[in-house]
Amino acid sequence: MLRVLAVDDEKPLLEELLYLLRSDPRVRSAEGASDATEALRRVTRALESGPAGADGIDVVFLDIHMAGLTGLDIARLLAGFVRPPLIVFVTAHEGFAVQAFDLKAVDYVLKPVRPERLAEAVRRACEQLGRSEEAAAAPAGAAEVPPAGAAAVPRRPVTEVTVADRGGDQIAVELGGVTRFVAIADISYVEAQGDYARLHTDEGSHLVRIPVSTLEERWAARGFVRIHRRHLVALARIDELRLEAGTTSVRVGAAELQVSRRHARELRDLLMRQATG
Repeated sequence: MLRVLAVDDEKPLLEELLYLLRSDPRVRSAEGASDATEALRRVTRALESGPAGADGIDVVFLDIHMAGLTGLDIARLLAGFVRPPLIVFVTAHEGFAVQAFDLKAVDYVLKPVRPERLAEAVRRACEQLGRSEEAAAAPAGAAEVPPAGAAAVPRRPVTEVTVADRGGDQIAVELGGVTRFVAIADISYVEAQGDYARLHTDEGSHLVRIPVSTLEERWAARGFVRIHRRHLVALARIDELRLEAGTTSVRVGAAELQVSRRHARELRDLLMRQATG
């Protein structure tokens, strides 16, 4: 069972988060901290007492925007410890997901927090904590040995587990050590975020460590076209093409995306050919 510290400088939100966490049977204890200084003091005390100590903390549910140090600052400080607690970010801002995953966050939960989404974050934390404890209990230098007669299978990062693994119809998405498969047919458009790509579907979005240029090459035959240096769009998902004051944009569901000048003419031609069969 998890020992949790929740950190948020907005008291009503902190109290709501603590209420939800304490209602989860997988959470042994849940305490709150209303600022970065208090959070660091509690975590330091927990680390000094050791994993089995009375002040132990397994997971920190951490807001990002706070006065003074941000949640990302706290996570970077904790990463310097030998055995830091797991981190789950709880924030109203989607734009920090790349930094969060770089800091090896278990999960990234958006506010307002839904009970079922928080329960999923708790599940992922329990799963990752269990793996960490198994690794710590293994003899030093121990290696996994395949069964007799079995061929050795090399480990691969999840970003290499892509469309080839499911017959070309799905792409693997990792979050907090959990791998899920998203149907490529469900993806409306892809947004570049540095070396990452955010896949947008009707149900939400997923971040993968794959450049958009790589997906552009792989998915060209599936009807995905580049409309901007930041966006790759499924041609069949474009609802409207708009020409206003010399600029071109497309509507994909509720999103309106800018089309760069270098891609505008090609996109118009593709949409015209699609409309005429």
